[in-house]
Amino acid sequence: MSKVQVLSNVMVPMRDGVHLATDIYLPHWGTGTWPVIMERTPYNKAGVSRSECSVLHPTPRTRAAVAHEFASHGFVVVMQDCRGRYGSQGIFTKYLNEADDGYDTLIWLREQTWCNGRIGTMGLSYGAHTQSALACLNPPGLACMFMDSGGFSSAYHGGIRRGGAFELKQATWAYKHALLSTDLARDPARLQALQSEDIKQWFLQMPWYPGHSPLRHSPEYEQYFFEQWQHGQFDDYWKKPGLYAQGFYDQFPDVPVTIIGSWYDPYVRTCLDNFTGLASRKQSTMNLVMGSWTHGDRSRTYAGNVDFGDESVLDGNVATDYFQMRLDWFTRCLLDDSTGTSVRGSRQVSYFTMGGGSGRRNADGRLQHDGHWQHSEQWPPQQLRPAQLVLRADGGLVLDGADVAHDHVDAYREFVFDPAHPVPTLGGALTSGDPVMFGGAFDQGGDSRDDVLVFQTPVLSEDLVVTGAIEAHLWISSDQPDTDFTVKLVDVYPPSEDYPHGYAMNITDGILRVRYREGFDREVMMTPGTVYKIVIEPFASSNRFCKGHRLRLDISSSNFPHFDINPNTGAAEGSAGERRPARNRVYCSARYPSHVKIQLESTLEVL
Repeated sequence: MSKVQVLSNVMVPMRDGVHLATDIYLPHWGTGTWPVIMERTPYNKAGVSRSECSVLHPTPRTRAAVAHEFASHGFVVVMQDCRGRYGSQGIFTKYLNEADDGYDTLIWLREQTWCNGRIGTMGLSYGAHTQSALACLNPPGLACMFMDSGGFSSAYHGGIRRGGAFELKQATWAYKHALLSTDLARDPARLQALQSEDIKQWFLQMPWYPGHSPLRHSPEYEQYFFEQWQHGQFDDYWKKPGLYAQGFYDQFPDVPVTIIGSWYDPYVRTCLDNFTGLASRKQSTMNLVMGSWTHGDRSRTYAGNVDFGDESVLDGNVATDYFQMRLDWFTRCLLDDSTGTSVRGSRQVSYFTMGGGSGRRNADGRLQHDGHWQHSEQWPPQQLRPAQLVLRADGGLVLDGADVAHDHVDAYREFVFDPAHPVPTLGGALTSGDPVMFGGAFDQGGDSRDDVLVFQTPVLSEDLVVTGAIEAHLWISSDQPDTDFTVKLVDVYPPSEDYPHGYAMNITDGILRVRYREGFDREVMMTPGTVYKIVIEPFASSNRFCKGHRLRLDISSSNFPHFDINPNTGAAEGSAGERRPARNRVYCSARYPSHVKIQLESTLEVL
């Protein structure tokens, strides 16, 4: 490995006079100019990154070690602490400064004698958000991007809010990182006070309000947290660079982009929207990888308590390993193609279709679900055909349900949703929730709760492969002015020696706050007893429901603590106050034909 020259804690000026701490790794080949690879992070520019590992090298490496290795291959590598984090000046306000700060950093880099003017970006999660944020401003010099598990297409529609509800992983993330903030590092008394808070106990003490939350000892973190929670409507607040790349796709530079995501990650929609939005507008190469793992865990075969087999990991299947994949990408985009003219035109999608495994319990105690990689030149893949799963009042779920006409015109099923006793989160597409909640696939059980409606197909006579977008079209009513409805798509294994009661594996889920049924830019309360049509959009996925299984849909009105609890009163978002039970109905009839739209990769002759 060639020697690398390191310039530590270079303070790069921003337009408002704040300086950001930046480490620069130069190829030690004498004087010259080189292309630049930049990562901007709130997680410590020189610290250990949990995702910098692979099957062959399972111990996570520091960002400094990764930077040394890239630099030894002929790149200048720039690692920068985001505003208000670690060595950087300023106040940290999550997500909102990254567009301007990223743009200003690129302008500064292009002025340095060692920069040849071509800059690539990389990073996972927040490190991907920083990339899409700066790209919204079409910065000069940006030559390629490698966005892993992030890069908000719309933070309102996935990442901060979803279906109008608020994602409480923002609280667990803020609590963890407030403990590491420079502000509290200078105030040992407040740091000790924050450390003494029991974050798990706080989730049993809803509702919260400013000054009464687990973040109360860190005002700057509590302030942005409640600002995001209480801003319920989709308006200009959510349409800023850094939160809404979707509104800036036309301004994105036409450069090669690789996007990596996964089905149990909170950025499924972000990854798919970014790929389709950019691929339809740009001429440069666009790559998309969608795996079965949880957030950034591309070298693990499992997500939650389900194992997807050796073929599921990125290493040895999609690429040699994660580092080599990025090295090949930046070599192609920045070294081999110094002008950017040859890296154009191709579209490559690799997506993992889950399912097809033995269903046995493996040596680690996990369900063996397995799966396989598929490849396409577009998303969604061409070979899909639309289908419907129609809900029956008797709890049936019928594929293209032609036999529901006999259901009574007012047939429905109902339940009482009590905000004091919400349905607990059990896996799903989430991250940063520990120690309160965890993402992935888990056995959902038989769902014997009175506030969960279960609909399921007969036993499948052939495999059924569901890939792509999923929409639940429900006719509902409530005796309260507002409430939530949730859906969860489940793959139900039959009873077996290892699982005598079967195994109900969650595939994807969604939620809708009903006040936003006419659009997320307005609030329209319900008239109690009136029937309304709502549409809930779970994240897309790809799963093989095998012969002998059932496909199940669970409907309720809460998924806590993944999402905040609706008090059912119509009160302002994120406000404390009265909470009321709601009697909620889902209609299943010829007049009100509640159904789920799916996309099939294979046909099913008989159910």
